[in-house]
Amino acid sequence: MTPSDTANILAQFKIAGTVMEVKPIGNGLINDTFRVTTESDETPDYVLQRINNAIFQDVDLLQHNIEVVTAHIRHKLEACGATDINRRVLEFVKTSDGKTYYRDTNDQYWRMMVFIADSVTREDVTPDSAYDCGKAFGNFEKMLVDVPQQLGETIPDFHNMELRMRQLRESVERNASGRLGEVADVVVELERDADEMCQAERLHRNGQLPKRICHCDTKVNNMLFDQKGQVLCVIDLDTVMPSFVFSDYGDFLRTGANFTAEDDPDLSHVGFNEDIFKAFTKGYFESARAFLTPLEVELLPYAVALFPFMQCARFLTDYLNGDIYYKIKYPTHNLDRTRNQLALYRDVRRHDTMMADFIKSLV
Repeated sequence: MTPSDTANILAQFKIAGTVMEVKPIGNGLINDTFRVTTESDETPDYVLQRINNAIFQDVDLLQHNIEVVTAHIRHKLEACGATDINRRVLEFVKTSDGKTYYRDTNDQYWRMMVFIADSVTREDVTPDSAYDCGKAFGNFEKMLVDVPQQLGETIPDFHNMELRMRQLRESVERNASGRLGEVADVVVELERDADEMCQAERLHRNGQLPKRICHCDTKVNNMLFDQKGQVLCVIDLDTVMPSFVFSDYGDFLRTGANFTAEDDPDLSHVGFNEDIFKAFTKGYFESARAFLTPLEVELLPYAVALFPFMQCARFLTDYLNGDIYYKIKYPTHNLDRTRNQLALYRDVRRHDTMMADFIKSLV
């Protein structure tokens, strides 16, 4: 952005104080984020974001979801007499026409939040941080079980396993990259378990499994901590939408409970970390047990297996399509990701009994 572009964007929002500096912060892969510093300690700093409308194509819906969710959480905090509420829920700055986003002349979309001072994010997943994450994300869901307004899907069918299998089967049939021969074994293994892994959608259609308002991107760096290490609030709300609780529970454990990164080509490093599983599950249950149905509880081990299975299918689909979706650093990057996630899925399934027994002990 040029200085004049920045000045024009900032002028659209009702901010307090004189802006002294605007500089990039964070390492997010989707939106561009900037810290806006004001000159006085009496006025807040702000966070300015460019919304990636190539991914979030319905910005009206996106911001509607976020406005409803943050207002509802604020109401819940006020009702229970919580202190320091402005540090426990995001506050968006309105534009001069009363919206929470601004569309510039280049069809780029911008929004602004009040910066929460003396807050930090974390990247490390330890049993302690996993417990904090489980408790915070479970509480996030609990506060939203009675949201009064309908929310939409900001990324339609984001965690729909039936869709992911259809996409994989189409890529197998096309074999656009000519790579099917080297991954035929993976296709066979995924097809073997596909019916089981697609059960959530069937149960939902039968009225047995509810959709709830979920975060859908549950990572440790999607919450803010205070200087003492206590959780302040959940952030990065772009993917908040109706989904199964499996989206929040299983997706955290896919990344947090793998001993290594999802693209590590050395499969001897891949494995399911029981300590992280137990810590996250314990925290999650302390918050979420009040609203979870017996079937949701019973299927939590399924959720842990579902997400490496789903991600394996997605990486494999992209590999067969010629690497057109995920960024790659070398020709077999998606293949390494595929086999990594398949190895994690296998190890998770070896822990089925352990997971079920541990969850029963909490219930």
